[in-house]
Amino acid sequence: MASITQIRGEPAAARAAAAQAHSPLASNDALVLEGVTRAFGALRAVDGVSLAVAAGQKYAILGSNGAGKTTLFNAITGDFPATAGRILFFGEDITTLPPHERIRKGLRRTYQSSLLFRELTVRDNLFLAVRGVAGGRFSLRRAGARHGSTGATNELLERSRLAHLADTRVAELSHGQQRQLEIGMALAGAPRLILFDEPAAGLSPAERRELVALLRSLPAHMSYVLIEHDLDIALRVVERVTVMHNGRVLCHGTPAEIEADAQVQAIYMGSRH
Repeated sequence: MASITQIRGEPAAARAAAAQAHSPLASNDALVLEGVTRAFGALRAVDGVSLAVAAGQKYAILGSNGAGKTTLFNAITGDFPATAGRILFFGEDITTLPPHERIRKGLRRTYQSSLLFRELTVRDNLFLAVRGVAGGRFSLRRAGARHGSTGATNELLERSRLAHLADTRVAELSHGQQRQLEIGMALAGAPRLILFDEPAAGLSPAERRELVALLRSLPAHMSYVLIEHDLDIALRVVERVTVMHNGRVLCHGTPAEIEADAQVQAIYMGSRH
């Protein structure tokens, strides 16, 4: 498996050279991380992570609990800013930008815990997501049937495969349907890259199939990065994978390379692989 990128045991100089190989000036890079670190006191939850996601690329970050995956997402979005390293979004350094500025530039994410308005309908939740990233979002005038936000909401209902549940309260949805709604809300405002935080967590087999279909239906030009414990899903819907261990990059590769890697199998996939 010669093409898998091995990071195990590399010295700092080698890691820096690998980071430079993903030049932030490359026009096809949607997201570049250069030595990103997030420390909490003496604990480095994320330690010197470097990777690049091309525009339109579907990417996964895998690892066991405590590997640093969600903390890395928090550093990318600015929820817990990086304490070292650089984050570039389509060539622009966003390392120190607040979260709302990153959102305005087209970065979106979902969370492990649902952030939905449970007493509102599916349509209302999507409408609020559309208005939240639109100009004039503080207007007190109610949007009519011909308003752009209404049209965008209807489009998201179709894209998230929830049009048949448009007027259903979120509290009445299944867990999988709520996950679909979260993805639909993340699609508001034509995002350039979405971070999906364990979208398959807690889903039934039927809901997992629906999630795969939804992820595969996203526009080809849209990049996404997902972290996921369900490896069967993750490896089916991405083109490139980074495996993390104890806050660091263990290796990079294609889904086939990662699945065939003996150390990855031993640590993350178990004997069934």
